[in-house]
Amino acid sequence: MRRLLAALAAGAFLVTVTACGSSDGSGSSDSASSSGGTTKVKVGVIPIVDVAPLYLGQKKGFFKKQGLELEMTLAQGGAAIVPGVASGQFQFGFSNSTSLMVAQSNNVPVKVVTNGIASTGVQGKDFGALVVKGDSPLKSADQLEGKKVAINTLKNINETAVRESVRKAGGDPDKVKFVELAFDQMPAALDGGQIDAAMVVEPALATVKSQGGREIASPLVDVAPNLTVAMYFTSTSYETQHPDVVKKFKAAAAESLAYADAHPDEAREIVTTYTKIPAAVLAKVTLPAWPAEPDRASLDALEKLGQADGLFKTAPDLDKLLP
Repeated sequence: MRRLLAALAAGAFLVTVTACGSSDGSGSSDSASSSGGTTKVKVGVIPIVDVAPLYLGQKKGFFKKQGLELEMTLAQGGAAIVPGVASGQFQFGFSNSTSLMVAQSNNVPVKVVTNGIASTGVQGKDFGALVVKGDSPLKSADQLEGKKVAINTLKNINETAVRESVRKAGGDPDKVKFVELAFDQMPAALDGGQIDAAMVVEPALATVKSQGGREIASPLVDVAPNLTVAMYFTSTSYETQHPDVVKKFKAAAAESLAYADAHPDEAREIVTTYTKIPAAVLAKVTLPAWPAEPDRASLDALEKLGQADGLFKTAPDLDKLLP
């Protein structure tokens, strides 16, 4: 198990930050702490628009109402968060669906608690996109053969999505040169010519557009309509030992998702508390969908693509992974 968790975390760098409303910025611990009837839980997240509902829910008091206080820790991608949750460093985490499938297929003890985000399902109007510089000769995904394309984590959801866009456009995804780069580093790398294209999500997408970049595909939409891109999860042991906390987290997260979906302006504003995106760029950000439940059909489609791309040693059991 230690070797497996180390492999999942390889190449990922965690930066601990204190979330709004949290007074403890200390490092990892094996269990949640309780004080005065409030349980403090550590949550691994990514500094992108996707997790706005969690920060918003903390600010609006939805978690406090459930007797919870969140301490968020930022990571480069979901692949880094999975081992943190499985080892007890975090009680909950936010991770893309593919990372969770990879973990489950390798018997890493994780369990989805509630939905995270979904694609808008609209080509050219999604929160994630395959982008190039404004003056790039590249016009479609099939032209990426032999080109350097940045993704935040190799052999994961965004690579699978880009591969599907290339495939659907008539190209050979095996000829694409994928390189790993954090989302917030992609705009500068693209503008500077270090990469030919990038699979970005908000707020990096809005930054690229502000630099004159343009979209050539909507990979997440190409995978499946209304794709469940990421979910919040815990470890199976924590779920067994603290079912009350898990239930409270799910309730507060559900309220937070619904509130963010109904109040997009507040969701945009909260993003400024954990990213460095300028207000002018933030106004142009395309928000993801925040539905209450995962879309099983889209997850089945993502699993099949992951198997085709060789991401799983054995097929993941979605019935065991999902709530």
